[in-house]
Amino acid sequence: MLIRDKKKCNGCKICETACPFGAIHVIDQIAEINDSCTLCGACVSICPTDALLIERKKPSLEELAGYSGIFVWSECEVQNRQLVPKKVVYELLCQARELAGKLNQPVAVVALGDDRLSNLDPLIGHGADRVLCCKHALLKTYATDSFTNVIAAVIAKEKPSVFLFGATPNGRDLAPRIAARLHLGLTADCTGLDIDSQGQLVQTRPAFGGNIMASIISPYTRPQMATVRPNVFSMRPPDMSRTGKVENVPVTLSRAGIRTKIVEEINLGGEIPARIEDARIIVSAGRGCRNQENLGLVRQLAAELGGAMAGSRAIVELDWIPHTLQVGQSGTTVGPELYIAVGISGAVQHLVGMSASKTIIAINCDPDAPIFKVADLGIVGDALEILPKLIRKVREAKKPNATG
Repeated sequence: MLIRDKKKCNGCKICETACPFGAIHVIDQIAEINDSCTLCGACVSICPTDALLIERKKPSLEELAGYSGIFVWSECEVQNRQLVPKKVVYELLCQARELAGKLNQPVAVVALGDDRLSNLDPLIGHGADRVLCCKHALLKTYATDSFTNVIAAVIAKEKPSVFLFGATPNGRDLAPRIAARLHLGLTADCTGLDIDSQGQLVQTRPAFGGNIMASIISPYTRPQMATVRPNVFSMRPPDMSRTGKVENVPVTLSRAGIRTKIVEEINLGGEIPARIEDARIIVSAGRGCRNQENLGLVRQLAAELGGAMAGSRAIVELDWIPHTLQVGQSGTTVGPELYIAVGISGAVQHLVGMSASKTIIAINCDPDAPIFKVADLGIVGDALEILPKLIRKVREAKKPNATG
């Protein structure tokens, strides 16, 4: 229940403007709460005098059974002046569809943005039964407060049993804030999701430095929440025969309830690095390349193949490449058609980030390197001698009238 401390309340009306359900009205300098309150917590987080508090009781089994639906946050990015879902959203939808089949529950997507948010019908083809479209001028760019307020309100109203987020930088920021707001369980950076015999969401993620895989459940809270790494699940072709509904959800937000705003965007290093999570071909370098200057060969091979260059944590720590190009447990999870590991030994933490690759080629001078255990093709030898030969062969193959 929502508790109001009349002694602390100063009638500022910030809670009134922040409430997405119009459940609070300030009368005679005191906030009054009506039956529209869903305990989303938006007012509590913004109250400057701490006059509002939510007391939550442990839900009963009957109350937990009332939650239904697999929900996915549709994180969007700007393309051609429109807000469109990121690739990870479609990956999550495929897995959500499987989970929904086991629970016999519908799948819904929650998309936030301003008037640039449009053409969400492809989400239905990829598995959504409903698309909840939340539009507001203050949702133009991602901000923790505004997105938390809206999604917490959607959860309070819709009562889903599962809510999934992509483990992107924004997803890793947003999901724990919502979990803290609503007192929910959350498993971060999952690499697997399933439903057990009790209907619980089994969330699998690496633990203890990636040396074991932990299976986690949240039996006492709903929705069960998880962030999932991009490229863990495959994105399947859409089923254009599917039908669903795009629903516009009324959104109430005020500038007073958002404590941050984007003042300026700066591209570090001038040019924006290639997004390795979307690359079809990746040539990844490790400490076996010996020094930073030798990365030029890795870049050349990646360029000739029309792919992107990446690297292991070891060369990121040596400051040879930026963290945005790191593959691994503490970097980016990738799943390209072709992954070429150059001078990478194959620590467990690195393998977690690239094991979803369709074809893996490893080049290493150590025949016992762990990378060879997951490689489809292994080349034992000095990468600095092998790379120039590979580059030459690729260039020859690209010439007109080239024969194999």
